[in-house]
Amino acid sequence: MKRKNKVLIMIIFIIIGMTVLKFIQSDKVPDDWRLILVNNEHSVPKNYSPQLTQLSNGIYIDSRIYPDLQKMFDDARSDSIYPVVSEGYRTRKQQKQMMKDKITGFVNEGYSEKEAEKLAEKLVAEVGKSEHELGIALDINADPLYSSDEEVYNWLAENAFKYGFILRYPPDREDITGIDYEPWHYRYVGTDTALEIYSRQITLEEYLS
Repeated sequence: MKRKNKVLIMIIFIIIGMTVLKFIQSDKVPDDWRLILVNNEHSVPKNYSPQLTQLSNGIYIDSRIYPDLQKMFDDARSDSIYPVVSEGYRTRKQQKQMMKDKITGFVNEGYSEKEAEKLAEKLVAEVGKSEHELGIALDINADPLYSSDEEVYNWLAENAFKYGFILRYPPDREDITGIDYEPWHYRYVGTDTALEIYSRQITLEEYLS
């Protein structure tokens, strides 16, 4: 009887230990910051802190991706394509406010509070589950004075991987990423990883699995 109790106690301690370890690991920033997975099932690590650089239009991005981003934009302009970063790093507070604003907008359109929340959740990630909170995910559109969005999207689709960026939410992959196709949303993963993801035509989720 005593032996059974000891075994039972050991099993309980093992289970508790594994649970604590899993919790600690979930808050730990991966060794390679370029490969942090953030989606509906994986949150931004609580102790994650990006190094920020402010662009000329006031938008912030992670300083570590700036050189590759600048090179990509310079090369695009040499091809008469003029991209701009329309969205970069967001704080948790900004992400939360985006959700509130979207819900308010739907309520003002006549939807109930619950209906508005469901609609907003399809368009805005909940706090802690947006790649924009990493500072290495960007929305890239066109400077309307010189290019169209379509021209920019086409150029990025063919060239962004050369500079370490991937199309984060490609078409026909919604069941994997959980996000509808977004031709403007690019994520930095580094040139080697970007080349493999581009060559294999896979998502970040598939690459990390």
